[in-house]
Amino acid sequence: MLRLSRKLLYALEAVVDIAYNAGTDPAQSRDITKRQGIPPRYLEQVMQKLVRAGILRGVRGPRGGYRLARERRRITVGEVARVVYESDSGDAMTDANASELARRVVRPLWGEVQDTVMRELDAITIEDLCLRAHAKGVESPTGERVHFDI
Repeated sequence: MLRLSRKLLYALEAVVDIAYNAGTDPAQSRDITKRQGIPPRYLEQVMQKLVRAGILRGVRGPRGGYRLARERRRITVGEVARVVYESDSGDAMTDANASELARRVVRPLWGEVQDTVMRELDAITIEDLCLRAHAKGVESPTGERVHFDI
């Protein structure tokens, strides 16, 4: 799990794009693709996974698209990472034919490192990334920032 895969990068870009560029209408896939340069085939796959996980909400219809399912301050980077990594198969950590050294030393070490990284990612919210984008001067096509302060 400890790698920045293309899928994770696209998933994070899409979720932050939706949060950062939120307007009154749902974000449409073609707009996200255009703004972020994400290939449509990757985007639709990841968006459906994020909808099933309760991070995004799909809106049907001619003006449909995607919205955040929760406030952006309540969605973490760690959640998005878990959704993406759950679909990856072939995890070397579960290989039954591993050596004793791998089972007793290397895998536990790697598991500890992954746990540390996930704790760090769980501490970063989509709100945090939107604030970073604003601080860096990233433009938003809507010209506004939607806040979910309730």
